[in-house]
Amino acid sequence: MIRTLLCAGLFACVGLGTTSAQARDLVLERFFAGRTVAEGSFSAINGVKRAFTVDLTGRWNGQALTLVEDFRFADGERDRKTWRFVKLAPGSYRGTREDVRGGTQVRVKGDTATFSYLVDLDPGAGENLVRFHDRMVLRGDGTVLNIAWVTKYGFPVAMTRVEFRRP
Repeated sequence: MIRTLLCAGLFACVGLGTTSAQARDLVLERFFAGRTVAEGSFSAINGVKRAFTVDLTGRWNGQALTLVEDFRFADGERDRKTWRFVKLAPGSYRGTREDVRGGTQVRVKGDTATFSYLVDLDPGAGENLVRFHDRMVLRGDGTVLNIAWVTKYGFPVAMTRVEFRRP
């Protein structure tokens, strides 16, 4: 109950409940094919905050979208992640990434995509599994806002906010 209230309150604070009535449908392979750029931030309950930019390159082959994400963090760290989204039906994708355990099911309805997936934040000897709960919204100005809640053992521990745009 408390978790639900926390999440509901925080979603209201970041404005995800307000989308333009004229927003188009979000189609992942249409929006992310080619070059996309993003700016984002990560904030954890332990006080860790990280800002980053992302250069994305998407390739659609008629069945799957391969999305290469090149991250540059404000502290100079760089990282690369590659998503592969296989289209199962209109508005339905199966997603995999090198650090995601078991993949994810992506559901798109209108201007909003939702998906949830497990990530091991410590790929070394230890294991630090957290679950990301992503909600991507295509906004009236043509940008996509992704808010992802990060939970551990069902409790919210962090939030990521990323705004994607076509250059």
